[in-house]
Amino acid sequence: MPPAAPHSPKRPQQTDLFGAEAVLTAAGAEDDGRSIARVQLEGSAMMELDYAIPDELVAKVVVGSRVTVPLQNRRANAVVLELPRESAHRGKLKEVTSIIGQRPMFTPALLKLARWMAEYYLVSPHQVLRTMLPQAVREKPGSFVMDSHLKLLKEPPPDVFEKMRGKAPMQARILDILISSKGEATLSHIRREVPRAATILPPLIKAGWISRSEVRAERDPFENEEFLPSQALTFTEEQQAAYTRVVAAIESTEAAKPILLHGITGSGKTEVYLQAIARVLERGGTALVLVPEISLTPQTIERFKARFADRSDRIAVLHSHLSDGERHDEWFKIHEDRADIVIGARSAIFAPLERLGIIIVDEEHEPSFKQDETPRYHARDLAVVRGSLEKCVVLLGTATPSLESFENATSGKYELLKLTQRTDGRTLPLIRIVDMRLERRKGTGTSVANTGILSEKLRAAVTARLEKKEQTILFLNRRGFNTSLSCIACGETVQCQDCSIPMTLHKHENRLVCHVCGSRRLPPSKCPSCQEPGLKFGGYGTERVEAVVREVFPQARIARVDTDTIQRKNQLRDLLRDFRAQKIDILIGTQMIAKGLDFPNVTLVGVLNADLALNLPDFRAAERTLQLLVQVAGRAGRGEVKGEVVVQTHAPHSPAVQFSRHNDFEGFAEQELEQRRAFHYPPYTHVVILASRGKHEARAEFALQTLHRRLLTGLPEGVIMGEPSPCALAKSHGQFRHQLLLRTPKIRPLCRHIREVMRSVTPPEDVIVTWDVDPVSLL
Repeated sequence: MPPAAPHSPKRPQQTDLFGAEAVLTAAGAEDDGRSIARVQLEGSAMMELDYAIPDELVAKVVVGSRVTVPLQNRRANAVVLELPRESAHRGKLKEVTSIIGQRPMFTPALLKLARWMAEYYLVSPHQVLRTMLPQAVREKPGSFVMDSHLKLLKEPPPDVFEKMRGKAPMQARILDILISSKGEATLSHIRREVPRAATILPPLIKAGWISRSEVRAERDPFENEEFLPSQALTFTEEQQAAYTRVVAAIESTEAAKPILLHGITGSGKTEVYLQAIARVLERGGTALVLVPEISLTPQTIERFKARFADRSDRIAVLHSHLSDGERHDEWFKIHEDRADIVIGARSAIFAPLERLGIIIVDEEHEPSFKQDETPRYHARDLAVVRGSLEKCVVLLGTATPSLESFENATSGKYELLKLTQRTDGRTLPLIRIVDMRLERRKGTGTSVANTGILSEKLRAAVTARLEKKEQTILFLNRRGFNTSLSCIACGETVQCQDCSIPMTLHKHENRLVCHVCGSRRLPPSKCPSCQEPGLKFGGYGTERVEAVVREVFPQARIARVDTDTIQRKNQLRDLLRDFRAQKIDILIGTQMIAKGLDFPNVTLVGVLNADLALNLPDFRAAERTLQLLVQVAGRAGRGEVKGEVVVQTHAPHSPAVQFSRHNDFEGFAEQELEQRRAFHYPPYTHVVILASRGKHEARAEFALQTLHRRLLTGLPEGVIMGEPSPCALAKSHGQFRHQLLLRTPKIRPLCRHIREVMRSVTPPEDVIVTWDVDPVSLL
């Protein structure tokens, strides 16, 4: 359960991995009373150092600046944390060598956020600061591409222009392009029509018709896109009430609580976001919008650029599918205050926006907001913390809140706003549950390949949509053709040699693939264990579903969306646009298409195996299942025609399935929260997972057992600590994995205890110990 507001601890002067207090100095020449900079070295977890600031840099070095400093016999990059008036070693400080960039790369609020993260997530400050800067910015700041800006000074006389069209048509074409571009264009723009433009320009410049100057070329990921302007829509009564409350929070002089906007799918949450941002911009503020999936980014950007067409050049994008150059330029666009709206995935929470007026976290329940590498932060929780530091509104939107956020809202830590009706009076889709156990007994299916994949009810529903020229989405959150290969004789399943999971057949490339480590191998002709030739494929993924659907509906236009098919840049964006343009009848996909997308002609959604998440050994399994089912179902019936959802399941009486059928999130939450409280799970406790991994199972296990014994001594009151045990995925990437689960109602005493213990324990060199505060998965 994330805090509603950050703690305000005294300034920690951490210099080692766990925040020990000690500020060092860089001994050297006398500094003669000059100004002092206290810096955090970027490449070292161990050091905060004091340096003297030379007179010529005093006006430039401020808190948040990146600088280079001497360190022994080399130079190192560092971040200025503060400018103290005194140092314990004044007179013995080396000087800052130079400053990187013209402006500080970290705002004061981001530095405070970095300290909060280091303390809360048990990581070093330098790891946090490194995470906050994109690699392209950290390694090559200011590596911009230059371009030529061409300006039309005057047009040639008509008779000269006419002769030019005959004798020098390319020169005339350049002038025509400039005239049609209102007198200004870049050389790169003109080169699209006149490839040799650079060599043709000199005579035009010499004649005084155009001028040429060097400018910075922006690597804009949406440079060639055109967006039709859109107007604000009329609110429903519920939307108006929600918008009024959000605006009141924006305009309030007092710090506002985070707001949870709980709106059913299709209720118009995005319109509330857009108009709230418009109000922030009117007040001179900026806005940050976080979305969980890359697949949502193109549609979100399209909506925002269309709504804010008059300032579309002041919208920046940050996500992992950008090239290094695009990410570099987009970050500097924000850094140089040339962006008012930033849209991105979880790392966009570190965008260096100033005058922040609102942070919006769309689909706040999504586990993809959690970073799975150190530092293991949760972007939604950081949004709440940053909102408190920046004194701006934080708006969390979803149709299926995480139980942590829902409990915070019902307990009063967050403010709760509800949207219970779809816009334009549209109704929620009709959800039908198909018991696949009965389906198998009936032996339905149009072919052997189809048995167990498409129920008769779903097949008939798809046929009806094809006849009506309506669209269908088929959802299965599992890739590949078959998901297991086992021996008929001995029952042995072919597993990855480096991971403890069955390998999945990808038929297109005729390879068994491990979906954990990515290793590939040819399918064996006989059992690796008993050498018998009888091998049987089992289970199915999206690749097999596509093959079956093509067999059953040969006349349909079909496309598949998963990480196997989406390989090149902008491929997903183009495919979704084709689907919106109704060039595709049936879209088959994983969770990439399960949420946030709006396709008015989709009237049928089929969920092929609703039980996948239910069978995971995780206390959030039912919550994840309900969220996914409701989100997928929400893709249907968003146009004029009522939608239908067919959910195929082997557990039709599961509470997650039944509550999702009736779109009753609150009923599910009441039942689930009662169980969580009884068994001391979030949101009533915090969870910390300590894990060890190594190539030698016994050593990894022993390291965690040693930690377990040390933690028992002085364990804070109220902490529930389990026993060391193998992870659900006991082996991954060739390493054996063990974990220790701790639960506590108060996270900070436990974090302090873990720091103290970790300082006194040295794991074997070949064993890696990690920790995860507030994990979203126990796997």
